[in-house]
Amino acid sequence: MSTPVILASASEARATMLREAGVEAETMPARIDEDAIKEAYRAEDVAPRDLADALAEAKARRVSAMHPGALVIGSDQVLVTEGEVFDKPRDRDEARAQLMHLRGGSHELLSAAVISTGGAPVWRHVGAARLTMRPFTDEFLDAYLDAEGDAVLSTVGGYRIEGRGAQLFSRVSGDYFSILGMPLLEVLGFLRARKVLVE
Repeated sequence: MSTPVILASASEARATMLREAGVEAETMPARIDEDAIKEAYRAEDVAPRDLADALAEAKARRVSAMHPGALVIGSDQVLVTEGEVFDKPRDRDEARAQLMHLRGGSHELLSAAVISTGGAPVWRHVGAARLTMRPFTDEFLDAYLDAEGDAVLSTVGGYRIEGRGAQLFSRVSGDYFSILGMPLLEVLGFLRARKVLVE
């Protein structure tokens, strides 16, 4: 019997990535205090990639402690531009403000994954991608927000590049799966090494 895999997340995008890649994983939200972790790390002026890693580890540890026989995947993503880290927008107005700030410039998405077993991390990776937004018009932005509705509140930056959000960009480089929220290829490599997936 293979080792069970649990995704410590409520993210449908991450669950879909694993499922479509052929990984059978139970989904279990970690229910950590993300805001408290973010505030603590910001107070210490920690690098954004370390923040993403810490959030992913907190999720993996939390669920792994309750299911010590499983491989638990924690994952988190941060958006950073000019040293500023963005959170998911809380409402349409905040999404609009974020997109206006990002418009015409480049930003980085950092997606961390940490895998824990028995309450302790055994593997980690941070994937990265750089995205450049085109200088779209206010008219386009409002039409985009109307079309996307509450979907813009589910991701940092207010966009889903696998959908209508692709129209916001002129250039993308780096790991596509990290843009979606998890460095999938590296996760799959670890699962193969642990014999959860066939080599």
